Amino acid sequence: MVSRRSFLGAGIGATTLLAGGSLRADAPDPADLGLRDAALALQQRRLSPVDLTRACLARIARLDPLLNTFITVTGEQALERARELEAARRRGGEHGPLHGIPVALKDNVDTAGVRTTAAAAAFATRVPTADAEVTRRLLAAGAIVLGKLNMDECAYGVTSTTGHFGAVRNPWATEFVAGGSSGGPAAAVAAGLCYGAIGTDTGGSIRQPAAFCGVTGLKASHGLVSARGVVPLAWSLDHVGPLGRSAADVALLLQAIAGYDAGDPASIEGGLPDYTAALDESTRGLHLGLPRQPFFEALDGEIAIAVEEALRVLATLTQGTRDVTLPAVPALAVMFVEAHAHFAPLLAASPQGFSPALRGLVAAGARIDAASYAQALRQLALVRHEAAAVFRDVDLLVTPTTPVLPERIGAAGATAPVRGPPPSARNTAPFNVFGLPTISIPCGVNASGLPIGLQITGPPRGEARVLALAHAFQKHTAWHRRRPPASHPFGG
Repeated sequence: MVSRRSFLGAGIGATTLLAGGSLRADAPDPADLGLRDAALALQQRRLSPVDLTRACLARIARLDPLLNTFITVTGEQALERARELEAARRRGGEHGPLHGIPVALKDNVDTAGVRTTAAAAAFATRVPTADAEVTRRLLAAGAIVLGKLNMDECAYGVTSTTGHFGAVRNPWATEFVAGGSSGGPAAAVAAGLCYGAIGTDTGGSIRQPAAFCGVTGLKASHGLVSARGVVPLAWSLDHVGPLGRSAADVALLLQAIAGYDAGDPASIEGGLPDYTAALDESTRGLHLGLPRQPFFEALDGEIAIAVEEALRVLATLTQGTRDVTLPAVPALAVMFVEAHAHFAPLLAASPQGFSPALRGLVAAGARIDAASYAQALRQLALVRHEAAAVFRDVDLLVTPTTPVLPERIGAAGATAPVRGPPPSARNTAPFNVFGLPTISIPCGVNASGLPIGLQITGPPRGEARVLALAHAFQKHTAWHRRRPPASHPFGG
């Protein structure tokens, strides 16, 4: 295991990008590539897995002391695997579609032999003995794991400032939050520290930070990606999903990690489409629904302008939009009870190892009786049926990802309040309740250059359709190609 502190002290600098002299010192930085472009460069032998890994590690060493996206960097292990994968390629063998691609994992995703802390003091030295299912699938697809990414403590929060390892900083303006709880994954992808990342999403924790950091993040249908081996917050609402720079990058990652897992009670069976092939399916026949209330209400003015412009673009790519109504989201007890079920024994063993906010969440769950929980589960199932029925009239839903822009670090609330989601998660949390596939893509910036996100939602198992529209939008716009400017002290 390599700690972030010891790795950054090892002096891997931005000039050590070369693999056996295969790249000139003045060559473009491979870390600036998106995942799909990096995979193409590998296939064409223009770059090697070692080139990509060294480029990412050099950028981590240069930028992460400021951004604080990583909790643990497994640099030596990543380079060793990169060399093995390069040797395998020379022999004519490949592991899979992510062969040689460096990625990183949110630190609540178990990795055998590498600590997994969920950013909690109680887990600061926890080292799992087995990989999470999503980790196993990534490795089977040929990915290289660079390390574990910072987050809100135990995924309970919307700022990535509440964890034991300090605040994650937004790569576009470091005085602002990166969003949460998957702030580390979103910020790392935005800054080019990895080609893709895995996050988790219980109330918006992939999509909200994706919007704040100007990247693409997907929460698939509940159960499509296994959550086995992921530190849970609420089993009935937890989703695992990919973040990348584009819908095309996310599709490649989703192809590798989706699929049935008998070890996950929420896992759903059925064949998987080819998500990468679906990217180029025509969107001309799609009808888009706009759930105006509450998703378009009380928007920041700059978000409202960016979203309206995005809707004008989408209107040229589809059959247009119509207003729709989604079912009201009930006040469910499931998150509190399920958080209590998992964390109560851990709190008893280490009461000071968790924050007051998490202890409050668990205490709230202890006050809910079994009958109320059973009724909440029944309500959850019913509202998911109601939400799915909306797609009898439209093919996809479109909303702003968030109604507000990122807050400054220090001004942000510590975590999500017990009574309902905070404003930044208002538009994301309902889709966890509904269990529907939902993506956030960049659609603009505010006057200060902070990114703005657009959210696209599909019917159950409608990921291919969601990705197709996201990709079509990104072919006609350039927001997803923006990078933190070179003039910025941490710019790529």
